[in-house]
Amino acid sequence: MAEEIISTIKKIEAEAEKVLEDAKAKATEVIIKAKDEANKIQSSALSVGTVNKECEKLVSDAKAQAEKIVEDAKAKAEAIKGEVAKRVDQIVKRVANTIVGVD
Repeated sequence: MAEEIISTIKKIEAEAEKVLEDAKAKATEVIIKAKDEANKIQSSALSVGTVNKECEKLVSDAKAQAEKIVEDAKAKAEAIKGEVAKRVDQIVKRVANTIVGVD
């Protein structure tokens, strides 16, 4: 029974870690795309001031989007961890009831 609980907790923690890793990967991808766009803009015939402003905006937007992705992933991971706590409580109660003979 204890091994099952530990296994379940490890699986849920692994799922939460994967969610965070995926979010970080998406955030990195967004930033890379923003930098690529910024480089394209810089290579065009626009004035330097306009290019710099556009680059700053793209990078700022990308960072904001990346931060949101990471925050959403953290919230999802916390929800998963909360579910683990609930499941563990239920299992502990069931085991305790079985030991006491309530079940």
